[in-house]
Amino acid sequence: MNTKYIDLINQTYYFPQEEFRLGDNGLEFHGVDLMGLVEQYGAPLKFTYLPKISENINLAKKWFAEAIEKNNYKGTYNYCYCTKSSHFKHVLNEALKNDIHIETSSAFDIDIVERLKKTGKVTDKTYVICNGFKRERYIENIARLINNGHENCIPIIDNYEEIELLSDSIENHFNVGIRIASEEEPKFEFYTSRLGIGYKNIIPFYEEQIKNNERVDLKMLHFFINTGIRDTAYYWNELVKCLKVYVRLKKICPSLDSLNIGGGFPIKNSLAFEYDYQYMVNEILNQINITCAEAEVPVPHIFTEFGSFTVGESGGAIYEILYQKQQNDREKWNMINSSFITTLPDTWAISKRFIMLPINRWHDEYERVLLGGLTCDSDDYYNSEQNMAAIYLPKFRKEKPLYIGFFNTGAYQETIGGFGGLQHCLIPSPKHILIDRDKNNKITTELFSEQQTSEQLLNILGYEH
Repeated sequence: MNTKYIDLINQTYYFPQEEFRLGDNGLEFHGVDLMGLVEQYGAPLKFTYLPKISENINLAKKWFAEAIEKNNYKGTYNYCYCTKSSHFKHVLNEALKNDIHIETSSAFDIDIVERLKKTGKVTDKTYVICNGFKRERYIENIARLINNGHENCIPIIDNYEEIELLSDSIENHFNVGIRIASEEEPKFEFYTSRLGIGYKNIIPFYEEQIKNNERVDLKMLHFFINTGIRDTAYYWNELVKCLKVYVRLKKICPSLDSLNIGGGFPIKNSLAFEYDYQYMVNEILNQINITCAEAEVPVPHIFTEFGSFTVGESGGAIYEILYQKQQNDREKWNMINSSFITTLPDTWAISKRFIMLPINRWHDEYERVLLGGLTCDSDDYYNSEQNMAAIYLPKFRKEKPLYIGFFNTGAYQETIGGFGGLQHCLIPSPKHILIDRDKNNKITTELFSEQQTSEQLLNILGYEH
């Protein structure tokens, strides 16, 4: 009988896959021996496989380059990294190896940009696209960046007062974009995004605040769909509405020459994941070509701001199964040595699913289980896979340690979980390992941060003051 875990995987998926294969010591991720990582550093741990960041950036550039050629598209393509998905220095350093640009969302992002300028990783040629609601500090920081000569900083206008606020702080001429307040999916509790300016109000806003303002030029229209770039009627409908605004604006605003199609590409969340990236890019450029040709206006330069797509597939987390609890006739709880709420908060907050696989014991028999975290919160659990209503793992054996990995967790989890701060039930943040390849393509590892100590948490709480 095919009762081993490896039999289940082979019956359910195409395996091995590009990033996953089974080695002599257990599961490997991009050639990284994960059991070797556990043996060296222990578990729980988080890791970032840095080369995947550059790989995904260059994949997107290739798709757009091929689509530009195929569609005879007359505009250029600019890849921006959405910093809010992960602000860490090692992430930005890796991403900026690939001639990309930056998208920001708050005041302190600008401080990061200025630090990167001092090291030469960001130059005056780098576009800095400033999204988000702009409070006083954010306005000040944007103005300082522009006043210091960074002309390629483009604040994206989110509300009606920002032009005036920016003008009060910026000394000379500056460029802006306008964010469209797109309509949300029908499943949302509201119709229109709280961010940006409504479709019908954009042209009046331009005519009232920008058209006759000698200090400001409109360069960019910003289009963002919360669901990301997906082949759905909703996405294509919103894109067409955006393009209609673009061509109307372009006819009365010669300086407008760029379209930022915000909302990222999806990332792999299952071994059964399928998405035709090249088709989507081809079709987006085709739709822009058609709309602009009909309106007899030049096509815009294209900007994207990919966050999860840039960094998401580089991250992972590894836990040990501490104990199994049989709570009733059919439910077995495998308890991990950490917490989902604190280390993978999206599993709790938005029921997000990541790829989950055991690290070892693939040749053992499997069983259906639930996964529980260590906090006292009833929502600290993981109960299904993206494409299956259950979790299957090698059978728990107290004398045979079992380790499990969650993959493609590199976006948002550290910032939402509050890296370096307090954790629910004072469960410490696990250690974090950086994985890279040297000039000879040999895998290297480096400890980025140790597991939190009680002293660190007590200091935050005021007990060490």
